[in-house]
Amino acid sequence: MPIKMILTYFLLLSISARLAAQPAPQPQGQAQEQIGYKSAANAENKKTLLLKDFEPLSMLQAPAHNVDRAKYYVIDVHNHVNDAMRIDDHMPPERVVEIMNQTNVKTVVILTGMWGEKLQHVIDEMVKPYPGRFMVFAQIDWSKIDDANFSQEMVAQLDDAVARGARGLKQLKDLGLGIRDKSGKLVAVDDPRLDPIWEECGRLGIPVSIHVTDPEAFFHPVDNTNERYEELIEHPDWSFYGPQFPSKESILAARDRMFARHPHTTFVALHMANWPENLDYVSHLLDTLPNVMVEFGAREAELGRQPRRAREFFLKYQDRIMFGTDNGMDEAMYRNHFRWLETADEYFDYWGYPGQGRWKIYGMELPDAVLEKIYHKNAERIFGQFRGSGAGKHK
Repeated sequence: MPIKMILTYFLLLSISARLAAQPAPQPQGQAQEQIGYKSAANAENKKTLLLKDFEPLSMLQAPAHNVDRAKYYVIDVHNHVNDAMRIDDHMPPERVVEIMNQTNVKTVVILTGMWGEKLQHVIDEMVKPYPGRFMVFAQIDWSKIDDANFSQEMVAQLDDAVARGARGLKQLKDLGLGIRDKSGKLVAVDDPRLDPIWEECGRLGIPVSIHVTDPEAFFHPVDNTNERYEELIEHPDWSFYGPQFPSKESILAARDRMFARHPHTTFVALHMANWPENLDYVSHLLDTLPNVMVEFGAREAELGRQPRRAREFFLKYQDRIMFGTDNGMDEAMYRNHFRWLETADEYFDYWGYPGQGRWKIYGMELPDAVLEKIYHKNAERIFGQFRGSGAGKHK
């Protein structure tokens, strides 16, 4: 083979080897991507997803235990189903009972029964046709606050309610925050005009379920630091931040003074005494005032995100806590609560997530003896104090 041809052959082999060692060319207009460790230059500008559209799916691999029926039968001491105020949409009573039967809920307490004929309607629709399944509480008629004999009128109204079938008194959060008399001043929770009413509840042996103040975040500015921002944007009338409102602490202090003034009356401080964010405070309240009970209606979210502290609290005060939901009527709602109380499941949605805040909850796996007290025994003890209108006054 001629020398010239041999040289040409080796030259072509060399060129081919160099081309093979080079990376394949990228399509025109496409740069090669590198795996890096620094934030993208325009990352902040791309963070435009609306908070309401943020629905992350957890990648956590954790056991999930569904609890279709409560381990022990339940008395739900905080509900508004088919109440006189129509807080929730009306449901066919048969459907309500079906939900209860499916989930082992024996009795539901309808708190907002009002008085007079409106109360009577709830009794006729829900209480009488289903013996043992429903109880109803009466309320105070605040339109009469400026009457000279307001206290006596309300005692007579309460006696009438009990004679009709009411088994407790319910007070909404407007006391201390919204109810004013003709002077323009807010009616304080410990206003002496209310003392005869609380005393009458003690004489009758009926509990007072009382809601004053609201979550701590509702008393803070509605801004980017508020953990319940979305809820307050949805319900701006739930914000009590500003000089026109008393502080949360001052309202609770007035309530606690009132509790102490009426030791013969049983008070149910709703929503875990309305400070589940501060269980040290609730502990002190229960340690100080033996006539006070608590329930956890609509506070599963708060308690469920602090499982170790909450479990410790539930064990210590197992005789003072009752089961309440304040979440309408739904099988899934009850089952979510049972999972929280009965299992050790981790990092799952509270009922209504993310309505109260963007966090998850953890199960407490309460012992059977504690569950039974919370599910029904504590409520039965309280309702067993009923003496009716014929009871004598306390000495």
